[in-house]
Amino acid sequence: MKHLIFAAGLLGATSAFADTPELTVYTYDSFVSDWGPGPQVEAAFEATCGCDLKLVGVEDGAALLARVRLEGANTDADIVLGLDTNLVTAARDTGLFVPHAVEANFTLPVDWADDTFVPYDWGYFAFVHNADAAAPANFKALADSNTKIVIQDPRSSTPGLGLLMWIKAAYGDEASMIWDALSDNVVTVTKGWSEAYGLFLEGEADMVLSYTTSPAYHLIAEEDASKAAAPFEEGHYMQVEVAAKLASTNESDLADQFLNFMVTDAFQSIIPTTNWMYPAVTPASGLPEGFETLITPEKSLLLSPEDAAAVRDAALDEWLTALSR
Repeated sequence: MKHLIFAAGLLGATSAFADTPELTVYTYDSFVSDWGPGPQVEAAFEATCGCDLKLVGVEDGAALLARVRLEGANTDADIVLGLDTNLVTAARDTGLFVPHAVEANFTLPVDWADDTFVPYDWGYFAFVHNADAAAPANFKALADSNTKIVIQDPRSSTPGLGLLMWIKAAYGDEASMIWDALSDNVVTVTKGWSEAYGLFLEGEADMVLSYTTSPAYHLIAEEDASKAAAPFEEGHYMQVEVAAKLASTNESDLADQFLNFMVTDAFQSIIPTTNWMYPAVTPASGLPEGFETLITPEKSLLLSPEDAAAVRDAALDEWLTALSR
């Protein structure tokens, strides 16, 4: 009898597990890391959805689109989280994503009316350095200095692509000359942000391409005020990170539930001290203490998704040509 009771219990548990819906979200590696938003987001969403949230790390942001484009309609992903405005036109052109029905009072510095891609955070790209070291005030001064920098590959990384757009937005037709001058400053190019930032922390470079918000991590999480973001006179390029639902999902309602969850306090309050970015919807509690110490760019730069798509190939060619010399 005991064996029969055990077998019945095991069968019931197996059946219950089989009935639990699973939502697969492709995102970037740092999002799913132990110190990233992933673990807290997973716990918070699973507490409300009665589901299993599976977060899959796929290198850096730009690699997400390449992965989903390769997999096509056969992708395991229900949602992609980690694209940005520099990639949404290319993502939309794949035909793999479908419109959302999310409504939110976004607190972005720009108006948002996209019917497919939902923003979840934003920030400004910047070069981070040791606060006790002098930093150049613009790209030309950086190129004229002996400052060694680590940057990310624009073909796999959204910060890397953001740097191309930053220089293109600031210098236009002169961008190739800026890259020619900067090429000697580049110590190495990494696939993603995590590797680049790690090399900087290990002392392999004087500055690393990151965000104006990156020093907040050191200040809040480590009580360390030794890192700073260099304000550039040209202004700083903005990044808005987004998520979207795949047309091929078998969990459409659950995917919609996640996208709506993403703009609630439960998700947005996690972002500032895990992803170290500004939330797309400021939570009721506001921003954490320490964010008021961050630099605020005097000039914001941002190409529209269409303009970013139009100049991407030319900007990439300029970058490749300069760094191959």
